[in-house]
Amino acid sequence: MLRMNLDTIFQIRNAQSRSISAENPDGARAGGGRATAETTLHPGSADAARELGQGWKVSPCASIPAGSVFTMARITGPGVVRHVWITVAPEFLRNLALEVYYDGASTPGISVPLGDFFCQAWGVRSAVLAIPVNVNSSGGMNSFWPMPFCSSIEMRVRNDGATDCEHFFYTVNYTLEEVADDAAYLQASWQRTNPLVPGTDLTIVGEATGRGHFVGCFLAWQQNSSGWWGEGEVKVFLDDDDEFPTICGTGTEDYFGGAWCFDDGDYSAPYMGFRSMIGTTATVGARMGMYRFHLPDPIHFATRLRVTCQGLGWRSGHRYHQVQDDVAATAWWYQQAPLSAVPELPDADSREQV
Repeated sequence: MLRMNLDTIFQIRNAQSRSISAENPDGARAGGGRATAETTLHPGSADAARELGQGWKVSPCASIPAGSVFTMARITGPGVVRHVWITVAPEFLRNLALEVYYDGASTPGISVPLGDFFCQAWGVRSAVLAIPVNVNSSGGMNSFWPMPFCSSIEMRVRNDGATDCEHFFYTVNYTLEEVADDAAYLQASWQRTNPLVPGTDLTIVGEATGRGHFVGCFLAWQQNSSGWWGEGEVKVFLDDDDEFPTICGTGTEDYFGGAWCFDDGDYSAPYMGFRSMIGTTATVGARMGMYRFHLPDPIHFATRLRVTCQGLGWRSGHRYHQVQDDVAATAWWYQQAPLSAVPELPDADSREQV
């Protein structure tokens, strides 16, 4: 599987490009723009095109009723999903869940609230200028995580909320091509802890078994008490590690590429970023988002992976204080079969942070 960059972009590849959207739901060759008032995924748009007819934006989006599952893409491989673009109203960022099934598996390899997969949380749109995740003006959410598959891939969006999502805009760009024997599946999980329990660490990856590499995480952090909260170490347990990890950071803000309590404010960079999304850090109710992507420095494991983070702040007498904050963790890693069991998402009410 050739990785394209400016050094290789001019080289011809044995690949076929395809795209799935509401205008071409199955990605068929010459299948775009064929929707009519009878076949559109969004009747309201067909009405807007009533004077122009077929080929004039008759089906730009889909609707996902409350409690239903929408199959965004079903592709027969081998191939690689290269880019996913989605936009929805902010109130659906936590109620919608993205699930990805590889090669006919009955359990998903990716199961994450839609917003968190794109480093968004609490129904707040936030610009992200990273390499694998890019979120732009008015909530245009882009994922460039490559998702290789051998025989098939199915991407579903589940509406776990009580409100119909009337406008779900999406595009899935992919290539049909041979996949190398050493290719691994993209995995992604989400879990929330509220509150953090003193004496225990926040779980970022519970335990992935197999061979692969950890490529990053996004934390949505709400303070339940005032004061600085980010002294905790991020720890990565590899293979036979038991009580102590092979990789141990020096503080939460250090791991996410910042320093000194993020005092200089927000930033968004290709591999790391921090943003105060609601309120001001160090105050009760403050909500922050932070991401770290290990693209230049993936963390390799041969048999097992576990990743945690301590919740640690300061108290009087220059002593550490174990915070009891509300934190949701999204993690990404690549792994060869056998695939790990990605934790099942809680219901929409449990994962919504208010």
